[in-house]
Amino acid sequence: MNAQYSVKKIAAIAVAISTLTLSACQTYDPYTGEQKSSKATIYGIGAALGCAILGSRKDGKRARQAAVGCGAIGAGIGAYMDAQETELRKEMEGTGVRVERNGDQLRLIMPGNITFQTAKYNISGNFYSTLDAVGRVLAKFQDTQLMVGGHADSTGSVAFNQRLSADRAQAVANYLRSNGVQSNRLMSRGYGSELPVADNSTPQGRQMNRRVELDIVPTQPR
Repeated sequence: MNAQYSVKKIAAIAVAISTLTLSACQTYDPYTGEQKSSKATIYGIGAALGCAILGSRKDGKRARQAAVGCGAIGAGIGAYMDAQETELRKEMEGTGVRVERNGDQLRLIMPGNITFQTAKYNISGNFYSTLDAVGRVLAKFQDTQLMVGGHADSTGSVAFNQRLSADRAQAVANYLRSNGVQSNRLMSRGYGSELPVADNSTPQGRQMNRRVELDIVPTQPR
């Protein structure tokens, strides 16, 4: 057999490994009731393909090993974030907090109208139970780094919005720390009105722009 494995052959091996390993990873979307493939499957295949291509110049055995190892890494990260996403969606259902996913990154979007008192950084009393639930999940899944970002609308001065958004982000980070989330995993930052998600010229748009976002990123493959 030729010592050099073609990219096509290694890619086929990578896909087969990921598909066979994760073929049972089917989940049901709680919001639609539809069956869908676990994201671990998608990321496992992607990682295996990428490493297979990089390893295609090596001898056949080493190239196959690269496909196996990288597929496992991608699948491991994907499965880890799948599990965390499932728990967060369950805990956040009905709270007003949105859970979004982009690749291996999760984001919680906490609207300002349910999180804080108007123009203040004191966390609303009714929101403590929601943050408690977030903290429990984050404390369970420790192999992630967390960035808390505060955002404001364009009402008021630039300096006021910057300070308020930073204080709100810090308040959320501090509360999570007090609920068992390690300090070395947490960072916070205020963005003021720099990153709007809606039109600041309307009341509805300004309300959407007043928010805290919590980004959750895996730190290492599992």
